[in-house]
Amino acid sequence: MDFHESLNYLYGLQKFGIKLGLDNIRALLARLGHPERSYGVIHVGGTNGKGSVCAGLARILREAGFRVGLYTSPHLHSFTERIQIDGEAISEAQVALYTDELRMLSGEIPSTFFEFTTAMALLHFQRQKVDFVVLEVGMGGRLDATNAIERPRVSVITPVCRDHMAHLGAELSEIAAEKGGIIKSGIPLVIGRQSPRALEVLLALATQREAPARLCGRDFGPHSGPAGFTYRGMDVQLDHLRPGLIGAHQHENLSLALAAAEELRRQGVPISCSAMRAGVAGVLWPGRLEWWAGHPRVLLDGAHNEGGAAVLAAYLETLENKGVRWVVGIKGDKDPQSILALLLPKVTALYCTVPPVEDAVSPAILVATAESAGRPARVFASCREALIAALVDCGEEEIVLVAGSLFLVAAAREYLLNGESLISAQG
Repeated sequence: MDFHESLNYLYGLQKFGIKLGLDNIRALLARLGHPERSYGVIHVGGTNGKGSVCAGLARILREAGFRVGLYTSPHLHSFTERIQIDGEAISEAQVALYTDELRMLSGEIPSTFFEFTTAMALLHFQRQKVDFVVLEVGMGGRLDATNAIERPRVSVITPVCRDHMAHLGAELSEIAAEKGGIIKSGIPLVIGRQSPRALEVLLALATQREAPARLCGRDFGPHSGPAGFTYRGMDVQLDHLRPGLIGAHQHENLSLALAAAEELRRQGVPISCSAMRAGVAGVLWPGRLEWWAGHPRVLLDGAHNEGGAAVLAAYLETLENKGVRWVVGIKGDKDPQSILALLLPKVTALYCTVPPVEDAVSPAILVATAESAGRPARVFASCREALIAALVDCGEEEIVLVAGSLFLVAAAREYLLNGESLISAQG
């Protein structure tokens, strides 16, 4: 089996759909000899900012001299991005070998795509002898495949907002209860800023499970300045931090990563303040408030729910430009009205399309909502066509924004990486 055949097999597992529950992944890990028990795990759940927190903490641990595995989803361009060690993605050849091996070992266990790939990542990390793994929850928490980890070193929950409501519930308290399912008995818990209702649910779970909780804004947090931020933590203070990720919300995300690093320090893990500082400065996370180098007035952001849209809207408010031309496409399982309500006041024109997914919000719905708010909008058959049109229309003091779906951002990045086709199309 080569890499492409292995991908066909893996994506074929999606016929099992999203099946929340831990029985299958636990059975699969037991059959593998529990690879997840051979390294320290930091488990990161929540709704928004999970990937940035994971990337920040992984970089801090690398700067401290550890060999670090990182498991995140979804990917931007290649499946291999989901499984990384010290910033390097798993090779295509390794994916093919693991797929063959796990397919034989799984036998009668009907694994979903996410269960299978989670087992692959945990096995890869064991065989590559990592010291720590930073593990991002896929969806929810309580019944997510990553929650088969029994004793993480630290649990982290980023801000909780409404997303995946068909699976997690419509009420914020229900969603918070699912996210809080990763809280383990006696394991330190780092909590990002929450709405009062979500915080109430998370703290009740932490109390019930005797998990010591550290709250952003109470026990630690950032104090933002013009060029960076100061982190005031439980045991350390780091002044004049200059993060590799832009946006004031990333000060919050990186503070969660720093607080998790502090909890590890309290457990005796040698992480110096210089490693923390270098980790914050060196972290990269593509597709999140990313200004594209080849087109310096193109901003890419994976905002795809109400919380992400609020963060993006706040960032757009800080910019000095004369207009924002928005290339937008939204997955069908999202609430387009909540995203549009926050961003329409910040943009001047919309270029509506569909992200490259099976189920997407009709661009006609986006156009109708935009026009009712007094914003001109057009429909395009693809992200590429929408992006070209926005670049052609973009005035000297305007910017082009691509947002609404991480899948849309991935498509835009691929076209931008192949800049010649865009330039010739504009000409």
